[in-house]
Amino acid sequence: MAFSIQHAHEGPFRYDGLRKYFEYRDLGIYQATEGKAVMHVIRAREGTHATGEWHLHNVSLQLVYVLKGWAVFEYEGQGQHRLEAGTCVHQPPGIRHREIAHSDDLEILEIVLPGDFETVAVDGLSSEAK
Repeated sequence: MAFSIQHAHEGPFRYDGLRKYFEYRDLGIYQATEGKAVMHVIRAREGTHATGEWHLHNVSLQLVYVLKGWAVFEYEGQGQHRLEAGTCVHQPPGIRHREIAHSDDLEILEIVLPGDFETVAVDGLSSEAK
């Protein structure tokens, strides 16, 4: 693994990530850890909205920290939660979840292990799924 300092404010946001309503700024951790982890800033893409698809990620660790704005997520067995600036979420491996809505100014920091992880679409669950 390599020592890494990133001047993230200089990096571009790209909308080539998992969700078309988000833009992603890579923070160089994937390269520095040789793919063991990925870390990026995700922000709402102007003029787009969450589509609410249920999915899960095959990961060993996923952390989300809200930097700015808010988002409403629903987690299977946990219900809906409004995440606001300063909220930190540990999404356990394999938890089914979906994003319902977000503010136009949403920015979140996400850390995931491993860096290459699978996202699996899940058939719709009722909002009372436990």
